[in-house]
Amino acid sequence: MTPYDFKNPDVRRRRFRPIPVRMLVPNVITLLAICAGLTSIRLSIEGRMTLAVYAIVFAAALDGIDGRIARLIKGQSKFGAELDSLADFVNFGVAPGLMLYFWQLHELRNAGWIAAMVFAISMGLRLARFNATLDDPNKPPFASNYFTGIPAPAGAITVLLPIYAAFLDLGRWPAAVTAGYTLLIAFLMVSRLPVFSGKSVRMRVPPELVLPVFVGVIFFIALLISYPWYILLAGSVLYLLALPLGWRSYQKQARAFAAASPAPVGVTPPGPASTLTPNLPEPPRDDRPERLH
Repeated sequence: MTPYDFKNPDVRRRRFRPIPVRMLVPNVITLLAICAGLTSIRLSIEGRMTLAVYAIVFAAALDGIDGRIARLIKGQSKFGAELDSLADFVNFGVAPGLMLYFWQLHELRNAGWIAAMVFAISMGLRLARFNATLDDPNKPPFASNYFTGIPAPAGAITVLLPIYAAFLDLGRWPAAVTAGYTLLIAFLMVSRLPVFSGKSVRMRVPPELVLPVFVGVIFFIALLISYPWYILLAGSVLYLLALPLGWRSYQKQARAFAAASPAPVGVTPPGPASTLTPNLPEPPRDDRPERLH
């Protein structure tokens, strides 16, 4: 008998359990986001930049809802988390970098390609760091309310700011300025800058505010559809200007946490006596029994 003789009744076949549909829904949304990111690359190659930007924004919207839907229907999985990271790298790293290169950075030849490539690589490094530190036990409790560096969707939306300005006839930036701005966003993504994530904001809406919230969301979507470049331009500028506020808030909470934390056990707080009397090592302790007489 061989190990692969399945006709033998003593050999048990491996059976895979059926996967619930609720586990597939978030992954389908993530795959749709990847399709949008890949389509944006094709559209940028063909020179249809307007539709290419729309595809990136659509991918960012899908990225914002797939995780929430997974938590809502309890469809989280390790496979989905890995797939989401791959989608973020393609949609928000590779696609915007190639879009900027085909749009203007190609004028700088190798320098423009290096800027686009550094942006894409920075996105991959940022995602790898996020996954590696996700379960870090040494992080303080308040650190979960902040991202380390600009998150992936925000980096993709803000790096396209020169394209928004050109679509609004506000002037086409020089290629060198666009390359420098691309490198700046790449640096902000891999930096240690604390960025407010909004996870601590309460997601429950009081009953009396349900209808106003619906109206506000519909109004914002209508503005985004009617005036997309104005909304994207204003949103990108305001987001970049608000980055110092997140850093100040993080520093304030860090100081409060350090002041409220008790001193470690066995550590004598510094004082006047500690400066006069040196901390001499204790003599070795002899735990052996006394000699019998």
